[in-house]
Amino acid sequence: MYRKRALQALKLKAESDKAEALTSLEILLEHPAGIGDHSTADLHNNLNEGLAKLADAQDRLETLNKFFPEQGNDNFSTQ
Repeated sequence: MYRKRALQALKLKAESDKAEALTSLEILLEHPAGIGDHSTADLHNNLNEGLAKLADAQDRLETLNKFFPEQGNDNFSTQ
């Protein structure tokens, strides 16, 4: 039971981080005026941070699917 709950917690954290990164990237890409007083360098740094967080979360979800396939049809989201 602990194993299942621990894997579920890992999955939910990765999915949450992925959603947060996608939201941040969308805001930065679609509504850059919303960042106001920030410089171009700040914008690029924020974009890179969002991309890194997205890639990390996606990698974690794919790793969970690869190394813990016993979850069967309850695969971890990778979309």
